[in-house]
Amino acid sequence: MGGRIDVYLDIVSLYSYIAYLDLLKNRALLSAHSVEVEFHPVFLGAINAGSGNKPPWTLPAKALYGAHDARRSVARHPGLTIQTPDDLMAVAMTVLPLRALHHIKRTRPSQTYEATLHALMRTFWSGAPTADLSQPTNLGAALSPLFAPAEVDEILAAAGSPEMKEALKAATREALDRGAFGCPWLWVTDSRGHGEPFFGSDRFHFIYKFLGLPYQDVTLLPPAATEGVSESGESKSKL
Repeated sequence: MGGRIDVYLDIVSLYSYIAYLDLLKNRALLSAHSVEVEFHPVFLGAINAGSGNKPPWTLPAKALYGAHDARRSVARHPGLTIQTPDDLMAVAMTVLPLRALHHIKRTRPSQTYEATLHALMRTFWSGAPTADLSQPTNLGAALSPLFAPAEVDEILAAAGSPEMKEALKAATREALDRGAFGCPWLWVTDSRGHGEPFFGSDRFHFIYKFLGLPYQDVTLLPPAATEGVSESGESKSKL
């Protein structure tokens, strides 16, 4: 077994957030199977433009369905609450926080980078007045719990540098070269070096099968077996 999962994601993508949480939950197990995971910030707007795709909420039928799908997807993660921005398009210019993430990825330990990624996604989907991370002040406030004031200033300055602009462009080009048309885009490489793309936050059963990992697929239970089982498949306590 073994292999690698390269995850191309943008904080403006709710399903990127959900995929991140799923991978975080299973990170130790993936490591035990010798599967590496790496997160690559990309600009979803450029992915859409480069592939000819459009945001799903711009099509009324998809927007209506998307509300149901988002509710179901969020419910799979107990304790997760999200608040969609009133005007998602207005806050979708996430290049500043994405460039900041590239700088942190290059200059800090992986644990710090991934904790920052998590914090920025949590902030973006919190519904807080400071959730618009395209604003330097808001981004600085989101970084402050994780970094000293001087470090926050350094990260914000680096996010505007030509080097980090190119880093974000390069990661986005790499995703497009690997067939991306949205986020999260996952490029999975098995132990033989063969790679295939997977799209979305609900394809992990296909990914595990591709990697040859042991997993339990979705299984419909007979009526007698459902007693004491919740809708999410978790056991209920019997009083």
